[in-house]
Amino acid sequence: MSEENKKETQIEALKSEELLESNSVVKKTSVIKEVKAKKVPKKRIKKSVDASKSEVVLEAVPVVEEVAQVIEEVKIEEAPIKNVIEVEEFDWDKAAQNDMYSKKERSDLETEYSATLPDVVDKQVIDGTVVLVTEREVVVDINFKSDGVISFNEFKYNPELKAGDTVEVLVEKQEDKNGQLVLSHRRARVLRAWEKVNVALETGEVVNGQIMSRTKGGMIVDIFGIECFLPGSQIDVKPIRDYDEYVGKKMEFNVVKVNESFRNVVVSHKALIEADLAVQTKEIMSKLEKGQVLEGTVKNITSYGVFVDLGGIDGLIHITDLSWGRISHPDEIVSLDETINVVILDFDEGKSRIQLGLKQLGTHPWENLDENLKIGDEVDGKVVVVADYGVFVELQAGIEALLHVSEMSWSTHLRSANDFYKKGEAVKAQILTLDKETRKMSLGVKQMTPDPWADIAATFPVGSKHSVKVRNFTNFGIFVELVEGVDGLVHISDLSWTKKVKHPAEFTQVDAMLDVVVLDIDKGNRKISLGHKQLDENPWDEYAKQYKDGKDYEGTVKEVFDKGAVIALSEEVEAFAPKRHTEKEDGSSITVGETLSFRILEFSKENKKILVSHTAIFKEELEVERKKSASSAKKVMKKLESDKQHSTLGDLDSLAALKKNLEQGDN
Repeated sequence: MSEENKKETQIEALKSEELLESNSVVKKTSVIKEVKAKKVPKKRIKKSVDASKSEVVLEAVPVVEEVAQVIEEVKIEEAPIKNVIEVEEFDWDKAAQNDMYSKKERSDLETEYSATLPDVVDKQVIDGTVVLVTEREVVVDINFKSDGVISFNEFKYNPELKAGDTVEVLVEKQEDKNGQLVLSHRRARVLRAWEKVNVALETGEVVNGQIMSRTKGGMIVDIFGIECFLPGSQIDVKPIRDYDEYVGKKMEFNVVKVNESFRNVVVSHKALIEADLAVQTKEIMSKLEKGQVLEGTVKNITSYGVFVDLGGIDGLIHITDLSWGRISHPDEIVSLDETINVVILDFDEGKSRIQLGLKQLGTHPWENLDENLKIGDEVDGKVVVVADYGVFVELQAGIEALLHVSEMSWSTHLRSANDFYKKGEAVKAQILTLDKETRKMSLGVKQMTPDPWADIAATFPVGSKHSVKVRNFTNFGIFVELVEGVDGLVHISDLSWTKKVKHPAEFTQVDAMLDVVVLDIDKGNRKISLGHKQLDENPWDEYAKQYKDGKDYEGTVKEVFDKGAVIALSEEVEAFAPKRHTEKEDGSSITVGETLSFRILEFSKENKKILVSHTAIFKEELEVERKKSASSAKKVMKKLESDKQHSTLGDLDSLAALKKNLEQGDN
């Protein structure tokens, strides 16, 4: 082929390509072509172009077989817009001139065939037939123009799947980019499952499921391919001892709650059981009678009692009705799944409650109590209950007696029973009261030892000295224990001759030893008065000789308060100076720590009281006033002593005046 012919062929090819891609704009194109031509008959191709109403004729001329590679870069900045006249639609009827069917026959055939095809819509769930099962794929026929191929992983739950089985599928797409029908069995199962679950919730239909595994608070159940939650409390009406034994079981359930937003379904097996039991319960309750003895099975044991299955209905045996004797826990008497006979004590048909008893099947222990047992007899027992007020002693199974804390010791100290006995400890006691009708008995232990108050006067005679232990304090004195069961009181005024004790804690402490002397004994009321200061001579006899009224003594101010001041005349002697007698000569008041001269205004040995004044030393009128007041008081007292009759109104007036004068003197 000549160079001119080659170039002409290349130009005609480019024109042909331009006509096929009308209205396109090519910025820059590299054309690499291999042309391989053979001898062919001469042909003409015509294209109509609406530009200049002319025809472009491309001819294919016979060429010698050769390969030519043309590499040329063509740059077209802008192509003119051309209008392409559409080619007339191909007429199949003309092409199929040899068709054996007429138009009407063919139309009827198409109508008949179309009727056999299902109306398939995307996202529709329909039933299909398994055509082929391989290790990786499952082919499903839905009577469509093509079959769907589904991954075998979506059928793993059904290892027995085989050709011919009917399965539900979701039409994802009627055709993908490859023209293939796309189906999903997993999504179809989920959609169908939610429909079934909602129907079961509305209608109360019983559904079947398999417990897959345990989870916090319950179990996971597979129902219609949906993982549902089965609470532990909804598995059975009886308490579950081993949850693992339910894993893998197939059971029936009621759908009780559906939350599609959170994809949560709650089911219950207990509801089905309760529905059946409700009928049985009503029937059983109608036949019950008090005192009736039934056979049951121990269903559950709690700290307060035992639940017994009576064959469709439960009854409770309270722990106090298990045994006549005291027990710590019901499992001491019965065990789980044990078959026992029980008696009906009471029942409430409305609330479906039955109260049962076990101990009532036997005779009461009090009926077997020794008839010869009487008050004063000594008995042996064991402590079964300890309380603050006493202990309960079991003499034999079902027979208990109270040992009060006051009967444990002759001591009058208020103590707890825990200080004497512990649970399980053996006790030997004496019967104090016995009432077989009310089945009550009380015991005493202290009665088995001598009463220390029986010969108290001989053991602790008045005037005898003892060293005792301080037990406790009160505001008015100290309680001490002479011996077990004998307590005495040391009054606060009997602690010291000289010191003014405000509280016993200032003088001694609990559990310390204190020397005392017996002052008085009241055997009837079991009281002993004791004293501590009486161990020494009364120093006030010497003080009376040392301190005289009207004389001045040097003293140190120990304490100052609103009503006056306390003055220490010596290490052991204290006096009191009223407020108006604490003024100094310069008009100021005395202060703590000052050592000044004080005049004795009054000395009372009986009351152990000394009244002093600093002001009276330089104010004589105060002294005169004091003497008048003292003289008036003496006259009134003398008159009262001489008059043995009842006080008159005049005497009362005199006493009132005396009281007023004394108060003024104190101030």
